[in-house]
Amino acid sequence: MQLIKPDININFIGFRKVAFAISVAMILISIISLVIHGGPKQGIDFVGGAEMRIKFESQVSIEALKAGLAAIELGNASVQQYDRPGANTYRILIDSNVAADDAISTKMQGAIEAATGVKLSIESFEMVGPQVGKSLREKALLAMFIALLLITVYISGRFELKWMVSIVIAAVLALAVYLFKSVGFNIPWLMVGALIVAIALFWFLELKYAMGAIVALIHDVTITVGLFSIFDKEFTLPIIAALLTIIGYSLNDTIIVYDRIRENLRKYHRNPLTTIINRSVNETLGRTILTSFTTLVVVVTLFVLGGGIIHDFAFALIVGVMVGTYSSIYVASPILLAWQGRAKK
Repeated sequence: MQLIKPDININFIGFRKVAFAISVAMILISIISLVIHGGPKQGIDFVGGAEMRIKFESQVSIEALKAGLAAIELGNASVQQYDRPGANTYRILIDSNVAADDAISTKMQGAIEAATGVKLSIESFEMVGPQVGKSLREKALLAMFIALLLITVYISGRFELKWMVSIVIAAVLALAVYLFKSVGFNIPWLMVGALIVAIALFWFLELKYAMGAIVALIHDVTITVGLFSIFDKEFTLPIIAALLTIIGYSLNDTIIVYDRIRENLRKYHRNPLTTIINRSVNETLGRTILTSFTTLVVVVTLFVLGGGIIHDFAFALIVGVMVGTYSSIYVASPILLAWQGRAKK
């Protein structure tokens, strides 16, 4: 079965300015949403607290459930319907200072049953201390940062044969982040600064493939995080795993396109770079569409039928697959044209 004709010739690069405008708009909306909400909404994995999932024998109202929590001075607890509508399953989040009470789950069960008049069963009760949550948050951010640095080392070595230069840059940035972390610097802002410095170094040292790849990955992660902020979804450890999966998926797409660009640069070195990039993207288009489609079928199925436990994880993957495919074509590849303009100047 042939999805894409071998002689297809879509002018992807001709739409690059429109695509850049769309990307900038999506990134700005994501950043504005994050600023308004004070950053991504963090789950108990990162801020500490307790999560209790309960299931009622029959239907109850959220108002009655909240009234029961208010009776034991838990009126500030967050209550969400869990799983599909009509499942009578709810998720309750409480602060870490209240969760420290060893008997809190028993008290909550008694108060809720008294307020609703319906029996319930506790499906799970998980608690994370604030210090553990802070440590998990920092380790998750470090994992993403180190993954990005290792990716740039691989890209530079494979496509530009500048292994030592990229290894030195990655090692210096990782060491700087570690040292500043040791003296108490704010980790998120520290990593943002380190990534900006890394991009500047890639530009100065002419590591064009590495820069294209890392800009595309930052683009994908920023938009995914922004959509989580817009839809008020929580960031938990599984979502960090989803972001790392997105990074790997997007990088795979980018490498396929870069490989074809490198091959065509040797074959058609007399042609303009715009023509070569267009040819390369068109030649890999069938593989890109087939891979993205089959992946989306799986994650959409998980999103629809997987239940509340993996709902947000599947949502992150859906966004990441679509944005990652888009960035491989309209972000990573056109960045190579910036070097052509730089060389001419």
